[in-house]
Amino acid sequence: MIMEKEFTFMGKRMETISIYYGLFLIVWGFLISFITQSNSITSFIPSFFGLPILVFGYLTLKFPNRKRVFMHIAVLFGVLAFLGGFDVMRNLNNLFENFWADLSKLMLIVSGFLFTYLCVKSFIFARKAREN
Repeated sequence: MIMEKEFTFMGKRMETISIYYGLFLIVWGFLISFITQSNSITSFIPSFFGLPILVFGYLTLKFPNRKRVFMHIAVLFGVLAFLGGFDVMRNLNNLFENFWADLSKLMLIVSGFLFTYLCVKSFIFARKAREN
């Protein structure tokens, strides 16, 4: 049986997905802040999670021999984004009273979960490939 050398999702390796996801979070934070004309730093929270994911995704491409370390750090920020989105649970009675903030939190839950899930699948794939 021939196994692929690296885990891919939609034809992209996890390093590339990390860069795209980091960029998505950064753009989301700036876009929501611009749309809402928010003066609050909290509207940039997705960007704060996205920047390290982007940086460590890039470092993984730049220094492939440190890929394991950098991707574990990137997934840590993905988990934090996922968990950070659960702040939406505080206001379930008034969900979407603050539409953009609650939308951002829900986006963090969904996207953070998907990113973390893909990273875990990638880690499992890499471990199985090493064992073979």
